[in-house]
Amino acid sequence: MDSSRITLRPFKLTDVDDMLLWVGDDRVTRTIRWKTLTSKEEVLTFIKEVCIPHPWRRSICIDDRSIGFVSAFPGSGDDRSRADIGYAIAFEYWGQGIATKAIKMTIPQAFNDFPEVIRLQALADVENKASQRVLEKVGFIKEGILRKYGYHKGKIVDLVMYSLLSTEYNDTTPSGQ
Repeated sequence: MDSSRITLRPFKLTDVDDMLLWVGDDRVTRTIRWKTLTSKEEVLTFIKEVCIPHPWRRSICIDDRSIGFVSAFPGSGDDRSRADIGYAIAFEYWGQGIATKAIKMTIPQAFNDFPEVIRLQALADVENKASQRVLEKVGFIKEGILRKYGYHKGKIVDLVMYSLLSTEYNDTTPSGQ
């Protein structure tokens, strides 16, 4: 995959058809908090009510077609020093380095757009080794396993906590190549 074809941009209502291909796939939504969406109407409502108003949610695009998402959600009050990162991409693009590239693009933008944030953090299901590898490739540090940390789709799960501090990030952070 030519990485110059990968971009991040805000979601648009016209993403509905492309987005339905991946938010309608249980393999993609299995490890994220979103439920699997099954109709164009559900996806359109989701874009309008969740994606567009989100403080920092971007569509991961190839040639401007939505194939996934990445989000940064900054804390507030005493938690304003950190932001949570989340992401997913369409199944057909798994294992091609696209999520890694998207997270690499997100890091400087998140630190720039949220000046008070000095810590980006991400939680990955202990079973989701591919997601853990993405975070490690872009320089996130594995902090540990949060046992029985919370419910995910009705099941209590163990999650792995990763973080990256602004002082640790620079343009020479490992690329995973």
